[in-house]
Amino acid sequence: MVVSSAPGKVYLFGEHAVVYGEPAVPCAIERRARVRVEERDGDALRVHAEDLTLDGFTVEYSGVADAPDVDVSESLVEAAVGYIDGAVAQARDAADRPDAGFEITIESEIPLGAGLGSSAAVVVAGIDAATRELGVELTPREVAERAYQVEYEVQDGQASRADTFCSAVGGAVRVERDDCRAIEEVPNLPFVIGYDGGAGDTGELVAGVRALREEYDFAAATVESIGDVVRAGERALSDGDLEELGRLMDFNHGLLEALGVSARSLDELVWAAREADALGAKLTGAGGGGCIVALDETEGAETALKYTPGCEEVFRAELDTDGVHTESGGDGTQ
Repeated sequence: MVVSSAPGKVYLFGEHAVVYGEPAVPCAIERRARVRVEERDGDALRVHAEDLTLDGFTVEYSGVADAPDVDVSESLVEAAVGYIDGAVAQARDAADRPDAGFEITIESEIPLGAGLGSSAAVVVAGIDAATRELGVELTPREVAERAYQVEYEVQDGQASRADTFCSAVGGAVRVERDDCRAIEEVPNLPFVIGYDGGAGDTGELVAGVRALREEYDFAAATVESIGDVVRAGERALSDGDLEELGRLMDFNHGLLEALGVSARSLDELVWAAREADALGAKLTGAGGGGCIVALDETEGAETALKYTPGCEEVFRAELDTDGVHTESGGDGTQ
């Protein structure tokens, strides 16, 4: 039996635009998904999911699973099962064990569909744990590549490498098409996360941006402008200029609003943080509901968000410099 974990993430800059080859800078945060995998006889899977902002479910299947009866949208449940299936398929392929069966338990501190990279963390941790259970050890970059293939398939070819690479290697990273690398010497980033309790449909939101981009030249230019913001943000990150990072986060949110991927609940959280003198604030992830990230060294934004109607949770999130790692089993630990 092997337990592996991987971190969630926030986007400092660049979500949505990264799908079209623009750069993005996601940052791993100290909220993790843990996947426990134990090989079992036969080729069936038994999957237990807990703490995914679902009611929890257990399902056993070979091939196609019956949808669990949980209080979230059917599309999110289908995607969750697709991510698990994809992680298992990648592990079987890496170990050349096409008929391996597994008992899988997923526990996550990352809300499902909230823009904090829950699916990437589960897939990354799942691939790492399952391959180790089958006697194969992959590097973080190998895990990231296999996890990207899973997200690419589940999201109908509209995924980027950003989420999975960030979750696999940890820290702050830069992703532009196939060029993925860690960013060294990142200053302390005082993240405050506000969560509206909702969840966006990533596939639907990405498809909506694609449709706008194909219909309107100015929408395509907006995507390119996000890329320009990212490049300016990289310079500010290198200089350790938190005030400039905050201003650019504000710009990035405005451009995402223009692309139609924000929501009133997210805008209200963003403005509450800004009015409390946060250096900057923006949605993180696909949008449509979920989380915002603010940059604030004081307690102002955190306090303001706690008293903002519609904000269900507020927490500080330290940068997690650890990517995927094994917590027990596989490498003899614990």
